[in-house]
Amino acid sequence: MIIDLTAAARVVPLTALLLGACVSESKYETQTQQLQQTQAQLARMQQQDKWVVAGDMLFPEGGYQLSASGKQALNQYVPKLQGLHNAKVVVYGYTDNLPVGPALQRRGIANNIDLSSKRADDVVAYFTSQGVDSNIISAKGFGDTHPVASNDTPQSRSQNRRIEIVMEGPGA
Repeated sequence: MIIDLTAAARVVPLTALLLGACVSESKYETQTQQLQQTQAQLARMQQQDKWVVAGDMLFPEGGYQLSASGKQALNQYVPKLQGLHNAKVVVYGYTDNLPVGPALQRRGIANNIDLSSKRADDVVAYFTSQGVDSNIISAKGFGDTHPVASNDTPQSRSQNRRIEIVMEGPGA
């Protein structure tokens, strides 16, 4: 009996490939659920609006209270935020990686998380003073933990000093 080894060599990998492509019903259902969750997350992301404002425009150097020009810069967002209902708005604060100075430390700000939180809080306070519903807006400081640029140069550090205003949900 003569066996054609070249034909067998082609059939075995093809059979293995076909058997490997088969999945159980439970695994298929799990993968379908994961796909649906990913699609829902994508839809939420598409419903999200985000504005990024340079921190140097809003706050004096080493400060956390909005400057007059900072308030003026934020005024462009007030009408959109005033009209929101059934939405969630989060103001995120970020800093560069330089340590806070002694003047801020004397005012109770120990680190960049504290500074970014104070800045985000001040933006929220300003928006609510302008008629934005305090029930839909909150603040969160991240300090230097989410840089968008390196902290190697003054220019890149300035990119990391920012406020992000993020609107989520169907009312956005």
